[in-house]
Amino acid sequence: MVLALLASTFAFSQSRFTLGADLSMLPQYESVNTPFKNKKGRNIKDVLTFMRDDVGLNAVRVRLFVTPDPDLAKDGVVQDLEYVKTFGKRIKDAGMSLLLDMHYSDSWTDPSNQAVPKTWYTGTLSRSNPTNASLVDSMYSYTKRCLEYLKVNGVTPDFVQIGNEISYGMLWRTDADRCYSSSTNSTWLRFTNLLSSAAKAVRETCPETKIVLHVERSGDTATAKAFYQRMNNNGVDYDIIGLSYYPFWHGYLPALATTLNTLEETFPDKPVHIVETAYYYIDFSQFEGIRFNTTDVWPGTVAGQQAFVEALCTELAKHKNVKGLYYWFPEENGSGGSSYNESNLVLRTWQNRGFWNNSTHQVHAGLFSLQNFLTEKEAAEPAPEPEPTDVEGDLDDDGKVTLSDILELINLYLQKVG
Repeated sequence: MVLALLASTFAFSQSRFTLGADLSMLPQYESVNTPFKNKKGRNIKDVLTFMRDDVGLNAVRVRLFVTPDPDLAKDGVVQDLEYVKTFGKRIKDAGMSLLLDMHYSDSWTDPSNQAVPKTWYTGTLSRSNPTNASLVDSMYSYTKRCLEYLKVNGVTPDFVQIGNEISYGMLWRTDADRCYSSSTNSTWLRFTNLLSSAAKAVRETCPETKIVLHVERSGDTATAKAFYQRMNNNGVDYDIIGLSYYPFWHGYLPALATTLNTLEETFPDKPVHIVETAYYYIDFSQFEGIRFNTTDVWPGTVAGQQAFVEALCTELAKHKNVKGLYYWFPEENGSGGSSYNESNLVLRTWQNRGFWNNSTHQVHAGLFSLQNFLTEKEAAEPAPEPEPTDVEGDLDDDGKVTLSDILELINLYLQKVG
C-alpha cells in the first residue's frame, strides 16, 4: 500500500528543455555488433540507454525516407517506416521524446537536394507529372498514413519535421520549383501549400505533436528571417523553428547569435531548436566544401570538438527562444562491426564528427559536454516556484509531498493497521 501511495504521488518530470541527438544509424551499427566503448574502454551494452542515463539525453531524432534508395543503403539511407516504428518503440519505451524527421524523398534532402519520391510519379517523368495538386494530396495522405501507423504501434512522435533543411523549398521536379528570394509568389505558394497539407495531417492525427519547420540558414540572418516571414504570410501552421548549425558552413558563434536574436525579436512566440549540429575531431581545414576554417578557435581534434560543444551550449544559454539542441550522428563509429570488411559494412564512408573514434571505438569526452546545454539553460532560466496547491499526500500544505509527509503517512498507516 505504501509503495502504491509513493508511485501515485511521484511522477517523472520532463526537462523544460530538449537535449537530443539524431541516432538514425544506431540500429544499423547494432545489427553488425559494432563495439561502442565507454571512457574505461569497456563495451556499452545498450547505447540508447547509455545516451539517456550517462549523457543526459531526453530526446532522439530519427529520419524517415519514403522508399529508401537501395543504391544509397551503404550511405545511411535505410530508414523506412518499419525501421522507424521499431526504433521509435525503443525510444518511447525508454521514456524519451521522439523527433520524426520526414524527408519526403527516397534519398537525402538538404538545400541542394529535394527530389520527389519515385512512387509519387505515374507514367513519364515530367514537370507536369505529378501535378502540384497531386503532390499536395500525396503530402497529406503520406504524412497521415505514417503517423497513423506509428500511433497505433505506440510510437506517436512528440515532434515532427515536415521536411528536412527546406530553406529553398521541397519536392523539386525541375529547377523552377526551387524557392529563392527572386522566385515568383506562385512558386512560394506551391511550397507553402505542400507544407500546409502536411501540417493538416499532423494536427488531425497527432494533435499534441509539435510541428518543426527546419532550415539551415543559421548563419544567414536575412534569409532565415525572410523564410519564416513567408511562412507566416502564407498561413503555414507550425510550432517550432528548427535550425541546422555547422560552424564550418555557417560561421562562428556570433553569426548564429545574430540569427537567434533576430528570430526572437521577429517571431517571439516561436521557440527555436537546433536540430542539427556537429564538429570534426580531425583536421578538416583542407576539406573540399568547407566555407569557414574554424580551427583557429576549435582545433580539429578530440579536445577541439569538446571545446566547440561547450562553447555552443554556453551561447545557446543566452537565448531564451532556444529550447532544444540535437547533435547529428553522434553514434558514428566507422564502417560498422569490429573491422572493415564487406560482411559487416553498414557505411562506405564516414565524416569524423561523431563521438566514438572510428578505429578504437572509444567514446570522446565531448559527448558528455552536451549535458551543459541542460544545466546552463536551467541556470539561466530557472523554473518559477509553483503556487501551493492541494496535492494528495501533502500533509503540511506546502504544495508538495516531502519526505516528512511520506514518513507521517507511513506512521498513520501503521497506526491504522496496528
